[in-house]
Amino acid sequence: MKIAVIALNECGRKIGERLTEELKEDAVLYVPQRFRQNKSSPRIRHYSEDLSSLTGKIFHQYDGLVFVMALGIVIRVIAPHIKNKLTDPAVVVVDDVGRYAVSLLSGHEGGANGLAIRVANILGSEPVITTGSEARKDLIVGVGCRKGISAAYVKEAIIGALKEAGCAKEAVRFIATVDLKSKEKGLLDAASMLGIPIRIISKEEIASCAKSYSPSRLVTERLGIGGVCEPAALLGGRRTRLILKKKIHKGVTVAIARENFS
Repeated sequence: MKIAVIALNECGRKIGERLTEELKEDAVLYVPQRFRQNKSSPRIRHYSEDLSSLTGKIFHQYDGLVFVMALGIVIRVIAPHIKNKLTDPAVVVVDDVGRYAVSLLSGHEGGANGLAIRVANILGSEPVITTGSEARKDLIVGVGCRKGISAAYVKEAIIGALKEAGCAKEAVRFIATVDLKSKEKGLLDAASMLGIPIRIISKEEIASCAKSYSPSRLVTERLGIGGVCEPAALLGGRRTRLILKKKIHKGVTVAIARENFS
C-alpha cells in the first residue's frame, strides 16, 4: 500500500516521522517547507503550496493518505476530490498528539479501516472505525503465546475458544495482544488467515489495568506484567467484560471479552 503522511505543524511532523519510520518503504512524509531540517531523506518531501492544493495534487497518487491534523481541516480539503468509494484512496486522520486514528474515507473498499488500525498500533492510539458492519462487532479475543509459536496452533486456539464461548468468528472486532508480541510471526499469520485485525496493547497499559483478571505467576516472572490474554482482551475494547477466561492450547493462551453498549 503506497501511503502519504501529511503534516501541518511541528507536532504533526514528529508523529509523521514516527509513522514513516515504522511503515518503512510504504510511506512518504509531506511537511511544510518551513520545517525543513538539515538532514535529508528521500521519504520526506517539503511543500510550499497551501494544503488544499497539495491534497488535490496527491489525492490519487497514493493508496492511502494519513493526515496528522484536525478532522475538520481534512474534511474541507478532501471534499472537492471525493468521487467514488471504489476508486478514492483510504483516508485516515490522526490528531496532533496521536490519541486517535480515525478511518474517514474508503473504510472497507479502500482499506482505511485496516490502515487506521495499523497506524493506531504504531502510535498506541485508539482506532476509530464507524463502518456499520465493523461497529456492530463486539468481541475482543486476547491472545498470548510462546516465542516461535506456529500460526496453526494460534488459529486452533482462537477457533476453539470461540466455539467454547458459543461465539462466531464474524463477531470478533480485534485480536488483542501485548506489544512484546507485536512481531510474533505465528500470531500475525494466524490473524491474517482468520481475517481479523490485531490490536496492540502496550505493556504499560496492561501493567496499569484496573479491571479484574486472573494473574499468571509465570508471565509476571518473564514479562513483568500480570498476564497477557485476559488484560489484552479487556483493554482491546471499551466497556468490556470477560465472557471466557484464559484457556491454554499448545503454548497459546486465549481469553474473550465482550463490549457492552446496550
